[in-house]
Amino acid sequence: MPNIKSAKKRVLVTEAKTFCNKDAKNEVKTAIKKLNLAIDAGDVETAKSLMPATFALIDSSVNKGIMHKNTAANKKSGLAKRINALSK
Repeated sequence: MPNIKSAKKRVLVTEAKTFCNKDAKNEVKTAIKKLNLAIDAGDVETAKSLMPATFALIDSSVNKGIMHKNTAANKKSGLAKRINALSK
C-alpha cells in the first residue's frame, strides 16, 4: 500500500479506470457474441441489422484507447466476411 498521497490517488484512479475499461470490453464482447449467434443461426437480416451497432461499439472502444486499432480492424473484417459469406 502506498504511503505518498499522490501514489494513493493513482491507485484509486487506476482502479476506477480499470473498472470502466472492463465494462466497455464486456459490452463489445457481448455485441460480437450476439452478432456471431445471428450468423451461426443463419439469420441474415438480424446479422445485418446488428452489424452497424457492433461496429460502432468497436470503433468507440478504439477511440477510448481500450482496443488497438488493428485489433478492431481484424474483428470488423472477420465479422463482415462472415456476414457476406452468409448472404451469398
